[in-house]
Amino acid sequence: MDLELRHLRIVRAVADAGSVSKAASLLGLAQPALSAQLKRIERALGGTLFERDRLGARPTRLGELVLARARVLLPAAQELQDEAARFVTRPSPGFRIGATNGPVLGGLVDRLAEEHTVSTYTSWSGRELASMVEVGRLDYALVGTCGDSGAPAGALLWDSISLDPIFVLVGERHPAAGEKEVELAGLAGEQWAVMPGDACFADCFATACARAGFTPGTIYETDVTTCAHLARVGRAVALCQATHPPQPGLAMVPLAGAPLRWRQLLGRRPAAPDATWVLAHAKQAHLDSVRGSPIYSDWLVRNPSFGTAP
Repeated sequence: MDLELRHLRIVRAVADAGSVSKAASLLGLAQPALSAQLKRIERALGGTLFERDRLGARPTRLGELVLARARVLLPAAQELQDEAARFVTRPSPGFRIGATNGPVLGGLVDRLAEEHTVSTYTSWSGRELASMVEVGRLDYALVGTCGDSGAPAGALLWDSISLDPIFVLVGERHPAAGEKEVELAGLAGEQWAVMPGDACFADCFATACARAGFTPGTIYETDVTTCAHLARVGRAVALCQATHPPQPGLAMVPLAGAPLRWRQLLGRRPAAPDATWVLAHAKQAHLDSVRGSPIYSDWLVRNPSFGTAP
């Protein structure tokens, strides 16, 4: 017979009650049944556990040993059982999401936070975010990359959320403001404002300009707010994602032929929690941002073959 937790409970009950009859009453068993069970336990352990006489039952040396172990193992087993029950019934531990600049994070957090706890981390570096996911500090990484480039290298799995054109932001007095679209070559004499990152966008921009017949002038690499400010005051033309929200004093203008494209990616480890569900919410968050951009929505009507799907 293999020793089980219920056997240790019997030993503890007899020791605590001081007699087999009292222990039987506490356990809801008949005394003969408990006595028979105790004998089987003693045979399994190889010796007598209690000395019994008219005064009750007292542990033998072997009984003291077994009882000492029982008083450790039984509470530990109960604690494990209680913790397992709490684990099953408690809410999801939540999601840790890292992101570079993009239209998805806000909407994704809003959706996930309806049912789960969510924490976020922001970085300009997609490589940093990918590394944090690889070592388990984040569950997901939302990053962007040029539309023609592949997924980042490494051990993560990457899913495409969207593929969008790059538009430009200009001040409301700029000649291109209010146009349905503008040729990239028509902006050859401009200075430029771009947001930093470690993807290949700088090379892709230079290549697109070369195809349009010019070399870009000064390029200010800075944050979103400064890019918008430089465009607003006429100091630069800012490159932006097509889902960029409308802002006072600025006009967002599509580039004819979509010479620059941007892909939103969701990176994860193979065992990431609820991966399919999170990806679906990320795609919906992106679609919400498209609907919130009248200029982009109008552009998609005029360019139905482009779409926003991966």
